[in-house]
Amino acid sequence: MTNRPRTLRIVNGDPAKGMFSPSEMERRLAGVRQTMAELDLDAVVFTSYHNINYYADFLYCAFGRPYGLVVTRDDQTSISANIDYGQPGRRTYGQNLTYTDWVRDSFFEGVRELLPSGTTRIGVEDDHINLLNLNRLLAITPGAEAVDVSARCMQQRMLKSDEEIGVIRNGARIADIGGAAVVAAVDEGVPEYEVALAGTQAMVREIAATYPHAELQDTWVWFQSGINTDGAHNPVTTRRVERGDILSLNCFPMIQGYYTALERTLFFGGCDEASRRYWDINVEVHEAGLELIKPGATCGEIARELNTTFAGHGVLDLRTFGYGHSFGVLSHYYGREAGLELREDIETVLEPNMVVSMEPMITVPHGQPGAGGYREHDIVVVGESSCENITKYPYGPAHNIIDG
Repeated sequence: MTNRPRTLRIVNGDPAKGMFSPSEMERRLAGVRQTMAELDLDAVVFTSYHNINYYADFLYCAFGRPYGLVVTRDDQTSISANIDYGQPGRRTYGQNLTYTDWVRDSFFEGVRELLPSGTTRIGVEDDHINLLNLNRLLAITPGAEAVDVSARCMQQRMLKSDEEIGVIRNGARIADIGGAAVVAAVDEGVPEYEVALAGTQAMVREIAATYPHAELQDTWVWFQSGINTDGAHNPVTTRRVERGDILSLNCFPMIQGYYTALERTLFFGGCDEASRRYWDINVEVHEAGLELIKPGATCGEIARELNTTFAGHGVLDLRTFGYGHSFGVLSHYYGREAGLELREDIETVLEPNMVVSMEPMITVPHGQPGAGGYREHDIVVVGESSCENITKYPYGPAHNIIDG
């Protein structure tokens, strides 16, 4: 029993068709290898969902086990748990090494096998690897130095390729399909979860039709009603829709780890005067924000300018978060391009091939006239001299008061 292998090379079936072309994957790897050269790194050990997916076209399912991607100057190899057997190998752009459960820390044995002999400088993700695993990594490479590459990799991911933008465009289209299915399912007495299921099913089916070679992962809908609209990320509940409710539609198609979204304020069976005032204000800010997104603008400038509009209406204190964020490899449980968020403290300059949302939100506390959360969300592709809004689902009171 003690001679059972700690690592394996498993080939089980032919490689799956990748989500992106080999030339696109090589472009990404060339970018991280340029970082390696500039920082004099012997290898990079990625551990995050987002960077492993970005550089290897493989989205892992951790379930309490570590996963990784070791990039050297000549090769790239994902490291996966034996519980997944051959699937990671079929999905990885590059090689795959499997580790077993028989001996503790066999993941790090796999990393040790893949690191070049004499490694002294290793790139890691300070924003993802935990202290325990960092110490384990350094223990197998005595004298080596860990160097953070997370910010540089984030900056690379912020600029989308044409292939990535193509996926994001389809995601926006599919989100619109989900939105239509959600609205069709809304009726008095229907619970939130039933409405959400209708939107999720519509999106999953369209993803499968558009990308039959992709894995169908984690597409979801947050549909909130009444008091449940107060937060942007509130989970679906069993609350039933009531006449006069404010509703929040949130559709999130996931295409091989790539996130897109549609978010809309709705009302069922009419909208009272107080609610209409807050809704109109938020729509005004939304439209102003869409005009401000342009090449050369800074994230902070956009946020500060929109603050003046909210302040002019006396509702700035009702704003709950930033005005938008980047798209790409992210989800509700992994990933974030924090350097490309439309917030006062971010001074990133918008460049062509960045993709950002415009999504202002205000929340009126429960018990006050017009109570609830108001939010609209569109996806904007930044071009050379102009921008394109790729979200087509209509917003505002003229379109989204559902007759009861």
